[in-house]
Amino acid sequence: MRTFTVKKNDAGQRLDKFLTKAVKGLPTSLMYKYIRTKKIKVNRKRTEQKYILLEGDVIDLFIRDEFFDSPEKDGGAIERIEPKISVVYEDENILLVNKRPGVVVHEDSEAKDNTLIMHIKAYLYRKGEYDPGEEQSFAPALCNRIDRNTGGIVLAAKNAAALRIMNEKIKNNEISKFYLCAVHGRMPQEKQTLKAFLIKDSATNTVKVYDKKVGAAKEIITKYRVISVKGDVSLLEVELVTGRTHQIRAHMAHIGHPLLGDGKYGVNKSDREKGYKYQALYAYRLRFDFEGDSGELSYLRGREVELPREEVWFLKDFE
Repeated sequence: MRTFTVKKNDAGQRLDKFLTKAVKGLPTSLMYKYIRTKKIKVNRKRTEQKYILLEGDVIDLFIRDEFFDSPEKDGGAIERIEPKISVVYEDENILLVNKRPGVVVHEDSEAKDNTLIMHIKAYLYRKGEYDPGEEQSFAPALCNRIDRNTGGIVLAAKNAAALRIMNEKIKNNEISKFYLCAVHGRMPQEKQTLKAFLIKDSATNTVKVYDKKVGAAKEIITKYRVISVKGDVSLLEVELVTGRTHQIRAHMAHIGHPLLGDGKYGVNKSDREKGYKYQALYAYRLRFDFEGDSGELSYLRGREVELPREEVWFLKDFE
C-alpha cells in the first residue's frame, strides 16, 4: 500500500488527473478499475474518479509496488542545467520571460533538456522555489507558447492555482497579446481587423487560411496597425484576438504581405541575405485584462508588461 497526502499544489484537480501524474506506471484502464473496486480510496472511503481533491485529503492505493516505478523525474536534469533565461517580470505566482528566437519551449525530437521550460524549472530550483522531489503532481508550466523561430514574452505559472487561473483567463480571452512584425509591401490601410478561417495540417506542421469557412476550419481574427514604412517593408503592431497556430504568419501571407524571414509562408531567400535568419515576429507586449473573479491573481488586473525596444532584433532596420 502507498499513501499520498494532498498538498497545496495537488488540490483543486480531479482524482484521476492527479493519479496520472503521481503514479505514472499505472495504466489508465487499471486506475479506473481500482477506483471502482475500492483499491484506491480517499480519506478511507470509496470515491469517484471525478472527485475534486482538497488539501489534506489522504489517498490510499492498495496496488502493487511496480506501478510506482517510473522514469526519473526531471530533477536530475534541472540540477545539471545552468539556467539561461531573461526575466521580464516575476512574483510569487508567475514568471514572464523573453524567449529568444531559435529557443524551443517544450521538449521535442531534437531538444530534450535544452528547452525554455527546463531552464525555467532549473531557475526556480536554484532559487528554492521548486523541488521536483517534493512535488507529487505539479511542475512549473508554460501558459502560452511561441514558435521556435519567434521571440517574445512567454508566461509561466509557479504553482497549480496560478496555472489554473491563467489557463482559464487565456481561454476566456482575458489576456491581450501584442506582436511586432515586419512584412513585405505596404498595407492597404493604416489599421484593420482581419477575419478569415484556418485549418491546421499536423502532418506538415503548417496551416492554410481561407476567406470562407471550409470544413473544420476555425475562425481567426487578427488586428494590425502600421507603425512605420521603410521602402517596400512595413512595421506592424499586431493584436491577436484569436490565438491559432501560425496565425499571424499565415494570415499576413494570405493577404499578400508575408513576414520577412518566413520561409514557411513566404519566400525568404533574399531576406536571409539581408540577415533575417528568423521570421520578423516578436511578442513584445502583454496585458492582463482580467474580468470577474481572478482569485490569487487579482492583483494583476490591468497590468501591462512590455519589452524594451532594443530586445526586438529587427527594429534596428526601422530606425
